[in-house]
Amino acid sequence: MDSKINLRAKAKDIRKLLDIENISVDAVGKIRQTEVYKSALNIMIFYPLKYEINLLDLLKDKKNFYLPKVSAKDMFVCPFKNGDELKKSNFNINEPCSNPVDSSLIDLAILPALMADKEGYRLGYGGGFYDRFLEKNPNIKTILPIPKELYIEKLPHEAFDKKADFVIIII
Repeated sequence: MDSKINLRAKAKDIRKLLDIENISVDAVGKIRQTEVYKSALNIMIFYPLKYEINLLDLLKDKKNFYLPKVSAKDMFVCPFKNGDELKKSNFNINEPCSNPVDSSLIDLAILPALMADKEGYRLGYGGGFYDRFLEKNPNIKTILPIPKELYIEKLPHEAFDKKADFVIIII
C-alpha cells in the first residue's frame, strides 16, 4: 500500500485533470438530496482550494453555514454568508473573519479530501485538524463528497483518523 505522502501527491496530480466545475455542480446536487443535509440546520462547509470541489452554491439554501478557522492545532467554526470577508490563513486557505462559535451548534460537516476509501476514511492534507475537531465533536454527522477518480479500495489510516458517516461518489 502506498504511503499517505505518495497518495497525496498522486491525488493532487489526478485532481488537476478533472472537470472540477461539473463535479462541483454534481456534488452540490447530490448533497442536497441526502436526508442528513435536508434535516440539518447548521452546516460546516469548506472554502475550496484550486482543484477542490466547490460547495459554495449551497450557501443559497435556507440554512446556517460555517467555515473552519485554524489556530495552532485547533479548528474552530465561524459563521459565513456569501459576501462575508475572508482572510488567507497560514496554510493559504480562505478563512472567515467572523468570530468562532460553539462547535456543538453544528449538525453536519461536509469534509474536504484528497482521496477517500470504501470504509469512509479520508486522506486530507496531513494536518489532522478535521480528525481532532471530529474527536471533540462526536455528534456531528459528516458527508464526504469525492470524485470517483479519487475513491479507492483502501487508504492507510491511523487510530486517530475519523471515518465519514456518508461518502458521496461523484461520477
